[in-house]
Amino acid sequence: MRLIQRSARLFAICLSFLSAALIVSPAAAMRVSPMVVEMESQGSDAVARIEVQNTGPDTLPFETRIFRMEIDEDGKMTETPADDQFLVFPPQGALPPGGKQVLRLQWVGDPTPATSEAYYISVEQLPVTLAPGSDDAVAAKVQVLYNMRALAVVAPPGAKPEVSATSVRPIVYQPRPAEGQSEAPAPVEGVEVILTNQGRRHAMMSNFGWKIEGKDKSGQWLRVDVSPEELTTAVGTGYVPALGSRKFYLPISGFGPEPIKLTFQQ
Repeated sequence: MRLIQRSARLFAICLSFLSAALIVSPAAAMRVSPMVVEMESQGSDAVARIEVQNTGPDTLPFETRIFRMEIDEDGKMTETPADDQFLVFPPQGALPPGGKQVLRLQWVGDPTPATSEAYYISVEQLPVTLAPGSDDAVAAKVQVLYNMRALAVVAPPGAKPEVSATSVRPIVYQPRPAEGQSEAPAPVEGVEVILTNQGRRHAMMSNFGWKIEGKDKSGQWLRVDVSPEELTTAVGTGYVPALGSRKFYLPISGFGPEPIKLTFQQ
């Protein structure tokens, strides 16, 4: 049988990856930028800056907290308090409506860590205590407090990632429920990808285009190109830890049981 070449692009990916991480409320009165910073443990790159903006109509008191983040192959995260690994200035403040504050983030942990380490910089809104008899005293009991997080990854100087696809296979999987969704979504036909990083530096794999090639269910050649923008929607940053693995799911249907090849494109 003569193979008929076909190609496809993945234009709409409905799966979102919360980890990676970053918690953002669509109605938030606080904005944090950038949401991801990559640092090194020595030199000028051991310092980063994060901007906090008050987009609401009221004064925004806030404080910062830092957590070490570890993530397993399935995307399950473990957080550990790690305020002693960074100096943050200012560590807290109060922003008027429309106000901005640049936070200076300096690494003071191990100057020669064995591998990259990932942290969440948590900017947490503080509750406001109103005086008794205030018109807003009742409303104060149901204050909505925002918590925005930026991902900071600190790498040893000169360390590099070494990522390869160790498994790519068609699968029917259960997507995670969207925020606020009570019922589990229906199973989705897609592709499971396991990426393994043998380097000492983390990797952000949604910075690349992914080219997925194989044969469809009828034995004809099939190629799907996934852009960095589409990957950001599907897998967030595509974070793969140093000397670790991550499993990702893409809602790409059509591949048959034969081997599937994944390559990365700049």
